[in-house]
Amino acid sequence: MIKHHFRLYCSGSNSQCFNLLVRKDPVSIANALSIAENSKSYYVGSHIHAHVVKLGLVDEVYTRNNLIKMYTKCGVFHDGLKVFGEMSNRNLVSWTLMISGAVQNGDHEMGLEFFLGLVRSGFIPNEFGLGSVLKACAIAGAYEFGSTIHAFTLKTGIELNLFVGASILNMYAKLEDIQSAERVFESMPNLDVGCWNVMIGGYVQCGHGIEALKIVSLMLHRGINMDCLTFVNALKGCSGVANLEFGKQLHGLIIKGDVGFSTSLMNCLMDMYFSNGMMDSAMKVFHRIQNKDIISWNTLFSSISEDKDTTEIACLIHEFFLRGMKPNHITFSILFRLCGETLGLELGLQIFCLALNFGFHDEVNVTKSLINMFARCKAMKKARSLFETLCSKEITIWNQMICGYNLNHCYAESLKIFVRLWSLGIESNEYTFSSILEACSQIENQQVLRHVHGLIVESGFSSNGYIRSLLINGYVKFGLLDDSFQFFNDFDRLDEVSWGTMISALAHRGNIYEAINLLTALMEAGGEPDEFILGSILSYCASISGYHLTKIVHSLALKTGLETQVFVASAVIDAYAKCGDIDSAKMAYRQSCGSYDVVIFNTMIMAYARHGLITGAMEIFKTMKSVKLQPSQATFVSVISACSHMGLVDEGGLLFGLMISDYKMEPCKDVYGCLVDMLSRNGRLENARQMIEKMPYAPWPAILKSLLNGCRIHGSRELGEWAAEKLLQLVPEDDTTFILLSKVYSERGDWEDAGKVQRDMIERGVLKDAGCSWIEI
Repeated sequence: MIKHHFRLYCSGSNSQCFNLLVRKDPVSIANALSIAENSKSYYVGSHIHAHVVKLGLVDEVYTRNNLIKMYTKCGVFHDGLKVFGEMSNRNLVSWTLMISGAVQNGDHEMGLEFFLGLVRSGFIPNEFGLGSVLKACAIAGAYEFGSTIHAFTLKTGIELNLFVGASILNMYAKLEDIQSAERVFESMPNLDVGCWNVMIGGYVQCGHGIEALKIVSLMLHRGINMDCLTFVNALKGCSGVANLEFGKQLHGLIIKGDVGFSTSLMNCLMDMYFSNGMMDSAMKVFHRIQNKDIISWNTLFSSISEDKDTTEIACLIHEFFLRGMKPNHITFSILFRLCGETLGLELGLQIFCLALNFGFHDEVNVTKSLINMFARCKAMKKARSLFETLCSKEITIWNQMICGYNLNHCYAESLKIFVRLWSLGIESNEYTFSSILEACSQIENQQVLRHVHGLIVESGFSSNGYIRSLLINGYVKFGLLDDSFQFFNDFDRLDEVSWGTMISALAHRGNIYEAINLLTALMEAGGEPDEFILGSILSYCASISGYHLTKIVHSLALKTGLETQVFVASAVIDAYAKCGDIDSAKMAYRQSCGSYDVVIFNTMIMAYARHGLITGAMEIFKTMKSVKLQPSQATFVSVISACSHMGLVDEGGLLFGLMISDYKMEPCKDVYGCLVDMLSRNGRLENARQMIEKMPYAPWPAILKSLLNGCRIHGSRELGEWAAEKLLQLVPEDDTTFILLSKVYSERGDWEDAGKVQRDMIERGVLKDAGCSWIEI
């Protein structure tokens, strides 16, 4: 029987394998075990093991080591563990095989224990044992153990071994100690492409995409050939920092080089284009992938924009199944999220049937995404029914239900879910408390907030920076300044997040003097405001046109060196512009424009537009083009608004066309809103109506009000009635609709119709909001 199985697993060129078992020498037995190992045949390997016992070679260390190796490769590590346990004599190879076998089997803690056993037995580990145990440290998060092994390699000098050095580098990178990884990388005398790949991948994993791309550039400068993994890591870096130009250069090198077009590489290339908003380029890459795998499709599904019609999504899913692809739990999680974003409940229910058919309905991530979809589609009854049918509910599922109720403004239901999970003794986490604090702030019940605060303290999350920030925000929102200050002062060591949250919350609530006093206290305590603190105060200055306070905060930004930080610089420009000082806004722009950030350019364009300086706004736009800075949706909102205020309708239309044709961008709602406002202001009312009817979005109140206001300005009764009818369907209790329609009639002299509108407004119980104004003292 055993010889029959050997015939199945041995090629004709290895006919001598049939005679291996009749020999009694360990080398022949090792060769036979190697055949079983390579074919991953546990059946054959176990029979060879029996034959070894029969031949009396069971005590041979060399043979037992090969048995351990065979069992590990065949995926039955526990049998290898038995062989190791029966060994009376063990050598370095025996221990090294057990370390690597445990790591391969996913039991990293056991791998570390075997390494300690190796050292205690008096053996000096070799590069293979060190490589395996360092890998175990990286996966298990055993930082101290790993750093101790690093010290051991330095003491013995084995760190100069390229394999060991790369393993140490990989451990630090995986444990996100990028500074230690850098030191190891710089100390290695001979770097192969694998070491470069580990360093690039480590930077990407730690969120240092720019540093990753710098390493790639250095690698190219030194003439080191990049392999497939280099390009994969580099493309991930481009996706992380949205560096399209570098990504395009990498694409060119891939075509020029000899790395092949593997599916994994093409998937990363496609994702890079998707991440940078280049949908057409990404789709071209997708269609050129010859052997699309599930990752290819999941990448495509996850990058579908929210404005896609559910019919288009359904067609892609249909093509997915026509290609013979089998979805996994990630596929269903993505598709449910997509259905939630597009409000495609009907399609989502069909996909749910598929998930049931494929057996993924009770997978945690799929269930979470399904509940999220129901919540977004305002089908909380379905979400609750699904929730109640689950036999086992992880805390993430409870959290998703709480978030779902919050999303639908059912805050009382959120609290009921929280009370239920708490009564069941289920351990809450920071996401649970952050979600329930949101519910507390919305129901405006101080007692509930205080009670949840007590539970947070009881659970040990009161020192969590994010939770602490939400609590401070909650107390400030309720106007409980004394309580918030008391809570704020309870902590011996306050981090920047807590200071920033308190100051920002006070500024946003209009308690500007308290915010300034707290900022002074921060500085007296030896701290410095960060960009978020200054940005929050400047935003408040802009909202009240507080010119003197803007100058004070701007001076503080200059003193702390934060004037060029994007958040602060844009807030300074905006505040000066809204205070009427366009010259100071220009000065702030000149101080910060060297960073070439699209936000700063957008803010300056809007500042010019607000002051009617269309020439200046267009100059900024041209500067963006000259430095090859990709404009955003907000850029076009700003420049089209500028054209609108100056009556440059043709120029605005040209920019709208440029956005679609040259930049391949699909206009968002705000762009369409600006375009309709521009057309309405300048009397092209029919064009504005056609734009509303043809845009890929359902009309919303603001865009219809723009048209209605244009009808008031230019006296178009028919279109005014059309816009008013649409508005009343959306917001029947909004006083603006009645007021604008009344003015459409009255400014044409149709006083009787204007009176009817006012009487209708009164009969419906719609009240006109009182006007207000303020001055700075």
